Amino acid sequence: MCIRDSHGPKLLILDEPTVGMDLESRRLLWQLVRQLRTQDLAILLTTHLVDEAETICDRIGILRGGRLVAEGTLAELRQQIPAVQVVTVRTPQEAPLLDRIGTLGIPHRVSPAGVDLWFAESRDLKQVVLLLDGLRIDGLSQRPVSVEDVYFEVLQSDSSLHPHRCV
Repeated sequence: MCIRDSHGPKLLILDEPTVGMDLESRRLLWQLVRQLRTQDLAILLTTHLVDEAETICDRIGILRGGRLVAEGTLAELRQQIPAVQVVTVRTPQEAPLLDRIGTLGIPHRVSPAGVDLWFAESRDLKQVVLLLDGLRIDGLSQRPVSVEDVYFEVLQSDSSLHPHRCV
């Protein structure tokens, strides 16, 4: 099915297209965008929803304060993080966890979801549980490095991009 005729535009600009959309409408829009991607059409998408960018876009640019601070494919952006896997640990006793991972030399970041452990090689959760043996853990989850991880790391590494950062 051809969505546009031979006189159609070569560029489609979508500025926050899913703001205010219900889930069904959002899914239908992304189906349409996927169809358009198969045609001779460039699509420029702006979104603050990282999952949209990760699943729809071939290349991703991260803007901060009107500046392009990172750009590339998802794989290229992931290379900016010294990890391939993030394991999020939820615990009511964060201090003992931070002590343990500090002793083990595991890079980490504290996030709203818990403490994100950065592993340079993939580990199964059983290995992580053994590393944290004796600590009270409410939950563990694992995932690959995301664009959100890159975004926050870029902000932390350049204090001029985030002058009100809390340390």
